[in-house]
Amino acid sequence: MKNIVIIGAGTMGNGIAHVFAMKNYSVRLVDISQEALDKALKTIDKNLDRMVQKEKITASDKAATLANITTFTDMKTAVSGADLVVEAATENIDLKLKIFAQIDQLAPPDAILATNTSSISITQIAAVTKRPSQVIGMHFMNPVPVMKLVEVIRGYATSDEVTKTIMDMSAKLGKSPVEVNDYPGFVANRILMPMINEAIISLHEGVAGVEEIDTVMKLGMAHPMGPLQLADFIGLDVCLSIMRVLYDGFGNPKYAPCPLLVNMVMAGKLGRKSGEGFYTYTAGSKDVLVSAGFQKK
Repeated sequence: MKNIVIIGAGTMGNGIAHVFAMKNYSVRLVDISQEALDKALKTIDKNLDRMVQKEKITASDKAATLANITTFTDMKTAVSGADLVVEAATENIDLKLKIFAQIDQLAPPDAILATNTSSISITQIAAVTKRPSQVIGMHFMNPVPVMKLVEVIRGYATSDEVTKTIMDMSAKLGKSPVEVNDYPGFVANRILMPMINEAIISLHEGVAGVEEIDTVMKLGMAHPMGPLQLADFIGLDVCLSIMRVLYDGFGNPKYAPCPLLVNMVMAGKLGRKSGEGFYTYTAGSKDVLVSAGFQKK
């Protein structure tokens, strides 16, 4: 298991490429956009520089890591010879099904196909392939180079051998893998997203303002980041998508997304990546300026 293909060069994809390359895996990073690939390499370079400055790695370690990454815009060429393909595209079920049907045709028969989905059914994704026993969830946390957890999600048909391989590989990456079963939201988002949604409902109903809600959770519950700021960090569109997966999957009204969340996403207020969500942000920075006009009623 030396040849790793990462599909998608966004925030999660470049982070996953980073951690595999640091452990001396041969990484092929794939995206339809060369611009996205160039941006990903710059991000990885910047994050490695930060690690050198903190004396976590040496300059030669950085050079070796970057040398382990090759970029591709052609899926067929990239996937040829892969031992493991990790899909890290946008959290969109139709897109993921299309990608898996494609890579199933292109990847070697013994290759494992993994998805970094945070909520979409592994079983549903596996069903579009001819190798459902070799399809598994590998849910990294953001930021990938920093966060230790990997949720390893078994689909209905995922084999014991494949599960053990991915658990062992995750540990070799320096992560702490946790095996979970394939139910909507898995563990992390089944618990986290309803909490974030409830915080948005509390704001929507005028219980308290943005900063007040976040302060209560930070100081009262020892959370490093309040739920509304965390929602901005994740992306409000992603939060909405996951809530809809939970709502559709369980058919329980307690998972219905808050109307305020729906309206903000429709208005393009997606959080940090759009410059405004529950807070506004300095351009090109994660730094919070102010809460974005929400006041306690």
